Amino acid sequence: MNSRFDIDITPLPGLHILKRKPIGDSRGYLERLFCQDELGEFLPGKQIVQINQTLTSESGTVRGFHFQHPPYSETKIISCIEGEIFDIAVDLRRTSPTFLKWHGEILNSDNHKSFLIPDGFAHGFQALSDTCKIMYFHTAPYNPQAEGGLCPTDPKLAINWPLPLVNVSDRDTSHSLINNNFKGVDI
Repeated sequence: MNSRFDIDITPLPGLHILKRKPIGDSRGYLERLFCQDELGEFLPGKQIVQINQTLTSESGTVRGFHFQHPPYSETKIISCIEGEIFDIAVDLRRTSPTFLKWHGEILNSDNHKSFLIPDGFAHGFQALSDTCKIMYFHTAPYNPQAEGGLCPTDPKLAINWPLPLVNVSDRDTSHSLINNNFKGVDI
């Protein structure tokens, strides 16, 4: 079978970049966003159970950082289908050698990249253009009692945001800053 994805590793173990391979002609293209046969090895014992879409209207807007505590942890596949974003995953796995390190990628409809974010990571992004549409594939349904978050301006994370931050929700900025008591998550 011809693979419809190239899969690149990142400096954070378990975090991958999927490069979709569209098939096109003069009419446009067809692009696979997910395939259990090709991506199932990255979802051991799990399957996609929820698909969400967000619209972010203004460049500079930041959403995140969000995660689910075990046993409701989730793997996510993030794709930008319109506009452009700087997508970031932060490693929260307590025993990981890259604990509290982050990795960011530019996602847009032209570069055909998706971010495959495993359990134990927080996720957030900044819109780099007006009108950004993001598709999220989740291996667990959203559980509000299990949600956790990090402040996107936390100096401990030292995120290098490409643009000045605008439209960060009160909910996202109200998360406590990381201190020495922050233990991350067990996965």
